[in-house]
Amino acid sequence: MKNYLDSDKKKEFVEKHGKSNKDTGSPEVQIALFSYRISHLTEHLKIHKKDFSTQRALISLVGKRRALLDYLKDKDIERYRAIVKELGLRR
Repeated sequence: MKNYLDSDKKKEFVEKHGKSNKDTGSPEVQIALFSYRISHLTEHLKIHKKDFSTQRALISLVGKRRALLDYLKDKDIERYRAIVKELGLRR
């Protein structure tokens, strides 16, 4: 089984959403990575409806992403609006 998030894919997210190529900790990069994982797990759960441990992990990830979005909204509303628009998220 191939890993769904290889280092090249992660590097692509960092370059696209980070301030520099090594900026892995900024909220935008974290939110983008969480969104990618959330979509991956959602697809997995459409096939495996009774995989409750994955369902629990998905709910946890959504909560973490929500917390980061709330933090970004309080810190810098323009960056928040940009990342929400770019990733196509909704409240």
